Formats: sequence, structure tokens, C-alpha cells
Amino acid sequence: MLETFDIDKIWNTLVTWCGEHFWSIYTLYQVLIIIASFIIGAVFYRIVKRKSSQIIDNLEIPIRVKRSLNNIQRLIFHLTTLCMMFLITQLVSLALVDMNIYLIEGIMKVLLAWIVIRIALQFVGNNMLRNFFALSIWIVAALSIFGILEQTATMLDAFGFNIGTFRLSTLAVIKGTFALFILLYLATFVSTFAERHVLRSKSLTRSSQVLIAKIVRITLITFALLIGVTSAGIDLSIFTVFSGAVGLGIGFGLQKVVSNLFSGLLLLMDKSITPGDIIELENSGTFGWVNNMGARYTEIITHDNKSYLIPNEDFITNRVINWSHGNNLIRIETTFGVHYNSDPHQVIELAAKAAAIPERVIETPKAVCWLTEFGDSSLNFSLRFWIKDAQKGITNVTGEVMLSLWDTFKEHNIEIPYPHREVFIHNK
Repeated sequence: MLETFDIDKIWNTLVTWCGEHFWSIYTLYQVLIIIASFIIGAVFYRIVKRKSSQIIDNLEIPIRVKRSLNNIQRLIFHLTTLCMMFLITQLVSLALVDMNIYLIEGIMKVLLAWIVIRIALQFVGNNMLRNFFALSIWIVAALSIFGILEQTATMLDAFGFNIGTFRLSTLAVIKGTFALFILLYLATFVSTFAERHVLRSKSLTRSSQVLIAKIVRITLITFALLIGVTSAGIDLSIFTVFSGAVGLGIGFGLQKVVSNLFSGLLLLMDKSITPGDIIELENSGTFGWVNNMGARYTEIITHDNKSYLIPNEDFITNRVINWSHGNNLIRIETTFGVHYNSDPHQVIELAAKAAAIPERVIETPKAVCWLTEFGDSSLNFSLRFWIKDAQKGITNVTGEVMLSLWDTFKEHNIEIPYPHREVFIHNK
């Protein structure tokens, strides 16, 4: 059940505190000074904003540093307001010696805390996380500056309910959420740092590097979740009752996600597909090289620079042609036909020599040509040659070989037939 607390007592305390601190002529002076300072700060920021943005954009510095400077530039308003409060307060204090500026001092401390926090958190790259951390830390600092942090914590702790012997309060949820965000960010930051070092290791294969990096990331995030939940004082045993239903829901709802995750780990462990491999998917005809293997998908880059995100499960359940698996040596076949007046022995010899002309065709194994069929209007041949750089494309090298065949046949007067049609007109 929700715990009760005395609302009348809190209201009376608030009214008494406001009466002691706000209802005086000096408070009015302070409010006017604060409003004037904010107006001057806003006007000054509006004047210098465009000029400062242009200066930052013209600097030849890394993009991340430039982004941080643009974020810090927004603090000109707060810094100007802070300075104006200080100057006006000093001038007013000369005329009103006995004036108590407790409210202005509090606002100045709050502004200074916001400036320091925003500058200190510029290392956080994600805007949402940076804003969340800044706002959370600033709220705690503001409550502490005004001396109501303990009272606020007590009030938040009063909102709660019991689950058996465990008590869950609003304060515990807020602490747990904040701790969870921090731990997850640290886990992601550390895993990214570790992943960079693992990927630079020359003693590991590419697939082993990716596998180790993903195991480290999953492990750190899992520990961050567990520590974040338990740090809020939540006993994980209370979820035992719901584990069956939750597990069943996750099993159905996240079936494809889990399947793709484990399929990706299997691909990395058995090394059937590794980053840099040239692959072709039979069902879709996608041909390209593996650029990145993620937890849920594998990125395939084609020769027209299209990025295909293929679910990892497709590589396990469907047939995949890996042109780079085990050996980079690949045989390509092209067919052609010549006129029946041609000497097939000469055609076979000339075709083999023509296939060896393009630079990408290797000398060993040698290109071979075979007579495969006596067609309706041509002698049909199959020309087979070998390459070692499939990542550079198949169609282009096949086209070079066919052009070489055309030039050779033209040189030796070998004709390539094409269909003829005769039309007979009978007079009745």
C-alpha cells in the first residue's frame, strides 16, 4: 500500500518558509535584479550567437571538438547572466549596505553549477544522455544549494509500496534509474574502448576479433543491468514469480532478435563468414563483400555502393555462396557460339589465348575452352578462366574477356552467327 504522509504539515512548512524568505522589500529588489540580469544575458547572447557560430564553423578542428564548442557556446547566456548578477549586486550593495542577497546568491550558485556541469559533460557524445546526466546532476546540486535536498529525499521516500518484505519507493526508483543510466553508459564506453584495442590486435583473425568484442560488450551490459537494479536496493528474487510469464513473453516477442543474436555468434565461431569475405545470396541475388557483422545483422556492401543489412539468421537457414571461403581462387565461365564454317580447333586455341589477355585473369590455372554443343545455327563453346580478386567484381572481368574474344575473332575472320529469318510469299 502507498504510505501516507501529512500534506497539511508540508503545506504549512512551505507557507512559513515563503513568508520568512520572500515577503519582504529586499526580496522584490532581488527578483528585479535577477529579471534584469536574465534580460541582459538574453540580449547579449542574441547579439554574439551568429558571430561566434561562424568563428567556430571556420575553425579547422575535428568535428567532435567543433560540436563541443557549439554546445559550450550556448552557455554564453548563462555566463553573461551570472556576471550581470554579480556586477549589479555589487553596485546595489553600495547603496543598500544591509541588503541580504541570499536569493541572488542561490541563483548565482545554481547558474555556476549548470555551467560547470555542462562543460564537464562534453565528453559524453550522445546528446540525450548528456542532457539527462546534466539535468539530473544539476537538480541534485540545486536542491543542495537551497538546503532542501534532505527534505526532498524524505518526501520522495514517503511515496512507496511494499512487495512482501521489500519496499519500493519513488526515491529508490530515481536512484536506480540514474545508476542504471550511468552504468550502461560506462559499460558501452568501456566495451567500445576494448573493441578498438581488440580490432587492432594482429595476432587474432578478423572473425575472432569481432567475436571477442561482442562477447565483451554483451557481458559488460549484462553486468551493468544487474548492478544497476541491485544498487537501487531491489531484490531480484521478487521477480521470481513473474519470471515464467516474462520469459514466455520474451520468447515469443524477441524470438527473431535472439535467433539473429545467436546466429551471429555461431557465424563468428565457425568462421564460415568473416568480415571482408565476398558472398552471394542465392535467394535474393545479392552479391558483395561483408563490411560489418553486428549483433542482429550483417552488412553487405555491393559494387554499386548499396548497403544491405541481412539478418544473421538468413546465413544459417539459407544457402549462401562464399566466394572467399578457404581459397580466393575462383573460376568463371562464359559461353559463346561461332559459325559452322569455323574450325573448332582454331576457335578453342584462340579463345584460350584471348581469355588470358585481361590483367585480372591469372596464368595458372590456364584458361580452357571446350566445344559443348552443335547448335541450330552455331558451334557452342564454354570458356573457363580463373581470377583471385572477386571483390573487384565478376561482370567487369567477364566483359573484358568477351571483348578480347570479339577482337580476336574479328582479327581471324571468325564469324559469330545471329538468327536469320526468311519470309516466303505465295501467290494464289
